[in-house]
Amino acid sequence: MSSALRWWVSGRVQGVSFRAATRDKALALGLNGYARNLADGRVEVYACGSGPALRDLGIWLQRGPPAARVERAMQAAAVDEGVSGFEIRR
Repeated sequence: MSSALRWWVSGRVQGVSFRAATRDKALALGLNGYARNLADGRVEVYACGSGPALRDLGIWLQRGPPAARVERAMQAAAVDEGVSGFEIRR
């Protein structure tokens, strides 16, 4: 059974390939979802899949890719949006 989670990641997370690195990590973990920049400078990440894979993504989001400087990654439960694959949204 799949679960879904949403994160709002703040810090230096835009303009540092955060969404692309998140997509690569999520796909490697077998997750579906998306990452998108928000107007306030945060990145929103939505993912659906197995509990262990979601946990691993959440741990990764606490640090992000090398060029990023994550200050905070807030997590909340989400409903399955039926997304297939992992997208970078604008």
